[in-house]
Amino acid sequence: MIDKTSTEWVAMSDKAIIGTIGAYIRHQRLEQNKTQAQIAKEAGINRWTLSQIENGESVTLATLIQILRVLDLIHLLSIFTIRKTISPIEYARLEEKKKKRARPKNKENDSNGDLEW
Repeated sequence: MIDKTSTEWVAMSDKAIIGTIGAYIRHQRLEQNKTQAQIAKEAGINRWTLSQIENGESVTLATLIQILRVLDLIHLLSIFTIRKTISPIEYARLEEKKKKRARPKNKENDSNGDLEW
């Protein structure tokens, strides 16, 4: 099998990407020493469907998620997490608003006006 560690995803066709994903699923399944029938049963899919993706045929996104879940690879989808970012200008404004020094609280003067000298 060809080493695909430096795959250029952008340059690949959709079919090639699907094939790479299928090869990855097959590799992970074999690493876990599980049969197609075992994975298919746990994922609630047909063994033929699993065979199809491993052979580079397209399947639904829902099926892919089921397979990844069974193979304990669902964490791979964390790449799709949306993280809130702050613009550099907004960050600079927030930094300007930060306290730069501590100030003592004003004490109330005694009722007789004694300044404690």
